Amino acid sequence: MTSKTEWNFTYLLDDAYIHLALAKNFALHGVWGMTPYEFSSSSSSPVFTFLISVLMRIFGNSALIPLVINLLCAVGILCFITKYFRRFSIKTNFILLSVLFTVFSAALHLQLFSGMEHLMQVLLVILNIYFFTDWISGNFTKRNSLYFFYGTILVLGLVRFEMMFYFVSVAFFLALLKKFRESLLILIFGLGPVLIFCYFNYQQTGHLFPNSVVVKGARIDFSGNVFEQIKDILLSALQNRSFYKRCLLPLLLLGALIFADFKERRSLQEFYLKNFVLLAWAATLLLHSVFADLKSILRYEAYLMVAFAMLILPRLTGYFEDFKTVSRKNYILTFLILGNIVLMFSKMVFSHKILMYGSKNIYEQQVQAGKFLHTYYNDTKVVANDIGAMSYYTDIHLFDIVGLGSPQIMEFNQRADYSERSFGKYVGDYSKEQNYQLAIVYKEWLRGFVPAEWEEVAVLTIESNAVVSQPDVTVYCINPAIKKSLKNNIRKFNWNKNVKVRIIE
Repeated sequence: MTSKTEWNFTYLLDDAYIHLALAKNFALHGVWGMTPYEFSSSSSSPVFTFLISVLMRIFGNSALIPLVINLLCAVGILCFITKYFRRFSIKTNFILLSVLFTVFSAALHLQLFSGMEHLMQVLLVILNIYFFTDWISGNFTKRNSLYFFYGTILVLGLVRFEMMFYFVSVAFFLALLKKFRESLLILIFGLGPVLIFCYFNYQQTGHLFPNSVVVKGARIDFSGNVFEQIKDILLSALQNRSFYKRCLLPLLLLGALIFADFKERRSLQEFYLKNFVLLAWAATLLLHSVFADLKSILRYEAYLMVAFAMLILPRLTGYFEDFKTVSRKNYILTFLILGNIVLMFSKMVFSHKILMYGSKNIYEQQVQAGKFLHTYYNDTKVVANDIGAMSYYTDIHLFDIVGLGSPQIMEFNQRADYSERSFGKYVGDYSKEQNYQLAIVYKEWLRGFVPAEWEEVAVLTIESNAVVSQPDVTVYCINPAIKKSLKNNIRKFNWNKNVKVRIIE
């Protein structure tokens, strides 16, 4: 990885630098924002960002802090997942293969270098299932396991907001078991911290959730036709190819195991007790698929794949003991197991490509742009779209045309008179009124309507694109007075040799 980035460690996603920029500004300036000048709710994981800021405050500003956190989480994951599978078999082949399948089916090795919060989420989910299943196996009497279960729930919602789907699902299925007290406590412990965060976030932004959740997630606007919006959300979920590619086979395998138990049931109560955790996670996956995201280097569904592996593999110990005999008894189940193994290998191939080129892409595009701004325009007013590295390496005044760092864009996108043509005019008018000097953006993200006042001065191109949205970044001059110096600075800057710089004359 570092051999392709001039020996500078670089994360696989620009989003990691959003965490770093927020943490830097909070630790050094006391401002929870992408810049030192104003609040912006740009982190989808407040706990992870806050932890980075605490460590920055103690050890100083270092871009390696998220990597260190992820390394510690990875060690915890391997320890607890191994301990968990030992409950079901002492055979080395079962434990080793189960751990490897869990790691690679969720692409956890990829998440290690993403610089994001997903390994922390996975570790907490593993601990949650570890203690929850221990409580259930003890006939709901092991109070210590239940307390640890509640403890993980208390944190999980602010590590990733989609964990709310899990809280609601588990509470619902526990209520069907008439465990009303535990069901209510799950909702209190899980949703309580999230609601407190939402209250404070609303005071600052007028939205309950961070900008990234509002921009990327499906939402229902109760001022409009609610049923029509629900229909559109469901249709969008049904057309989500990522769900069919990544989640359908694990869901079918889970369904096959549940159906097999249902056929052999001695009573509905026994069947439900054995399978209600599987049912809860199946409901979580479906809710996630409808209302959340499944894109971007396999990270959003990683916690779901780990949970499925933990719950499914202990049901398949017979395959490890006598594969030929067991596989002949259930061809459908065997076919689905093999399908999931093929899916795991396809994820490994995909992960290899991201590991090969992801850091290279981010270094050559976002990091280079950030260092260019740091050299010549460190505290200048800049318009951007991929805002992580540009904000982390500088103290720019930022206008984000996506909305993660600028609430003005979110508010504009929700206006009744919104159109793509009016978007271009709004961006141009706002950047001119507020005296922004230059823009470094994907031309395509201006939706075909480049502001009339902006003049294209350069295009920066990278090759072997694996993770960034576009291989070309366009530099625009907004203030005509700096056009000549801007071109000269682009020429003078020591760009990485793989960045093709084309000056527009």
